[in-house]
Amino acid sequence: MASEELAQKLQRRLQLEESGAATEGEAEAVKGATAAGEVEERSCLTASAGAELSAKLCRRQDINEGAAQPRRAAVFNPYTEFKEFSRRQIKDMERMFRLYDSGRDGYIDLMELKLMMEKLGAPQTHLGLKNMIKEVDEDFDGKLSFREFLLIFHKAAAGELEEDSGLLTLAKLSEIDVSIEGVKGAKNFFEAKAQALSSASKFEAEIKAEQDERKREEEERKHRRAAFRELKSAFTQ
Repeated sequence: MASEELAQKLQRRLQLEESGAATEGEAEAVKGATAAGEVEERSCLTASAGAELSAKLCRRQDINEGAAQPRRAAVFNPYTEFKEFSRRQIKDMERMFRLYDSGRDGYIDLMELKLMMEKLGAPQTHLGLKNMIKEVDEDFDGKLSFREFLLIFHKAAAGELEEDSGLLTLAKLSEIDVSIEGVKGAKNFFEAKAQALSSASKFEAEIKAEQDERKREEEERKHRRAAFRELKSAFTQ
């Protein structure tokens, strides 16, 4: 309604100016209405920008006071950041993460975690699920990113989770063994890793093994195609 009224007044002003019949009082009234409309529009824009700026300032204050942590980049390299895990282990964790990320948004939220724990045979209460997320929720968004998901297994392998922790239950019930593999009797997971091959050489060995496996599969496909062509030619003769 306000915008329609303003448009009518502007049109009236143009008509008066064209006819030369506008009085000084009428012109001032129209100018006042125009200015009021412009002020109102600027106020709305300022309020919107002010709210956004206020939210950003509050977020920055929480980070400075330690109540929140800066959001990490969405893309990271798990192989360099979580060197204690083998390439195959990380891929297994990624497959598991994607399996339960039913929303395909790159996060496991509360309901997806609920379904995950139920399928693992260890259902949790609503409060228990919230506490599970809270233990590794670095950016306080109430859901698990892939990096935070990896932190579950990192903490489990390092012995940083309580025995009654839902996250420890998750790590134990998953098919990804990060607490026994490579330990060889050592008491500490990371001490055992230090006794094994260096991370770099092991990483390179795993990549080479994957490349060899792909080459082998490609050779098998070539042989199958050649055999099929040979069989086909025999029937067409």
